[in-house]
Amino acid sequence: MDALREVFGLTGTKKGCDSGDCGACTVLLDGKPVNSCLVLAIELDGREVRTIEGLEGPSLNPVQRAFLRHGAVQCGFCSPGMVMCAMGLLAEYPSPSEDEVRRALAGNLCRCTGYTKIVEAVIEASRDWSSYKGGGGC
Repeated sequence: MDALREVFGLTGTKKGCDSGDCGACTVLLDGKPVNSCLVLAIELDGREVRTIEGLEGPSLNPVQRAFLRHGAVQCGFCSPGMVMCAMGLLAEYPSPSEDEVRRALAGNLCRCTGYTKIVEAVIEASRDWSSYKGGGGC
């Protein structure tokens, strides 16, 4: 996490607890969500790391659109981690149940939304996921 933020300037990855408890620093490592604060930079040689900045494109993806529509973004601190976690979930399970979404997001803490809007957003995003060309393997 420190290398992403301080060396590469990828400040979308948020520094929260620095101990793997809050999920604010979630990135996709080889397509799977991980707490970047628990990964040493030396472990990344030859691996793919995707941060929230890696989602930039000409338009928003289904997760980003759904987060906006549902008001799942409040203060924004947890949002990058939540979005990356949702991206990882949908890449592996394109049609998750509400329980599966809640389990996947369980490691991401949010102090603003109460999670309901976030879960609703991920469920909505799953409906559009199959048509998302950038979705496979995130």
